[in-house]
Amino acid sequence: MNVPLLDLKAQLDPIRDEIQAAINTTIDSICYILGPEIERLEKDVAAYSGSLAGVGVSSGTDALLAALMAMGVKDGDLVLTSPYTFFATMGSILRLGAEPLFVDIDPVTFNIDPEKAAALLDDPAIARRVKVLLPVHLYGQCVDMAPLMDLAQKHGLLVLEDAAQAIGAVYPVVQNGETVWKAAGSIGDAGCFSFFPSKNLGCMGDGGMIITSNLDMAEELRILRVHGGAPKYHHGVIGGNFRLDAIQAAVLNVKLKYLPEWHAARRRNAGRYQQMFTQAGIVDSGDVSLPAAVYADKAGPQPTVDYHIYNQYVIRAKDRDALRDYLLSQGIGVEIYYPIPLHQQKCVAHLPLSIMSYPESEKAAAETLALPIYPELTEEMQEYVVNRIAAFYKAK
Repeated sequence: MNVPLLDLKAQLDPIRDEIQAAINTTIDSICYILGPEIERLEKDVAAYSGSLAGVGVSSGTDALLAALMAMGVKDGDLVLTSPYTFFATMGSILRLGAEPLFVDIDPVTFNIDPEKAAALLDDPAIARRVKVLLPVHLYGQCVDMAPLMDLAQKHGLLVLEDAAQAIGAVYPVVQNGETVWKAAGSIGDAGCFSFFPSKNLGCMGDGGMIITSNLDMAEELRILRVHGGAPKYHHGVIGGNFRLDAIQAAVLNVKLKYLPEWHAARRRNAGRYQQMFTQAGIVDSGDVSLPAAVYADKAGPQPTVDYHIYNQYVIRAKDRDALRDYLLSQGIGVEIYYPIPLHQQKCVAHLPLSIMSYPESEKAAAETLALPIYPELTEEMQEYVVNRIAAFYKAK
């Protein structure tokens, strides 16, 4: 049996006609850069995510870069973030001459550990250089944001959420004794999304968006994405070419309405994995540990609460590399997100951060493996995945 890590064709087939019609309409409009398709997407994604404004940009990476520019990050500033994430998070900081200040992750969620962040900021020499907190909502589950927002208020910091893997994921906030769910990207001062094809909401190329309820920041971002020109050919600031293509926006406008359904299917598949792995005895054996949805208990019986959207389904596994090779040989698509923590990347070997140690991030890099979790995954396919993993450990 062949079980790919992701099957975009299975997603496309039921909505192919809708997407083709939207692309054809955009082609006939002769409006390919910015315009009504982008404006519609910006409005709808902002509303879906609980923010007042959205600014469509050329990629999730450019969303991070433009947002940091709008927040005034510059040479010598520190941006507090995670060493266990995709390179774009660190790369965007370094491109502005700033430095990442890494905080190790929580071993359960793989997200930044707020207690360790607080400990770092207790040092006045460090705190005075930090400009932005940049938590990453990894794999589709929100960072524990409440303590980070308290830290930001205490130290006068801006908060930029890297929600590239978490559009639609929600975080429980207690207000007046009741739980209120806030969407990823809407909790801090701004949030960044990626529409890379492998994301839960993916386009047919590169694309991204910044959401914010700060309307002045939104306007600045719209200026920055067109080389800082306002009005055209008048440049008060230096921006970049960060524009989202209209055809990509047209594709996303079709897909957005299906997103809650796709999130629910991913959670269903995660639940099936939990049941299958438990029945196979793999969890009790200690060979594999499964991802934890830490906010699920607060969701209660509400199946529409997107407490985890499972952009990736990441297990910890003994003999991870051997298991990966075996599963690939059995026709099962798997991936390591991420094999090298950011502080160990070759391009920063000359920086002081390269000699630091972040034990939980390093341990995760050595143990984690992503399994197929896409909405169209069948029960039979999941059984095959679990049975092959069980067979691997039984043979050892």
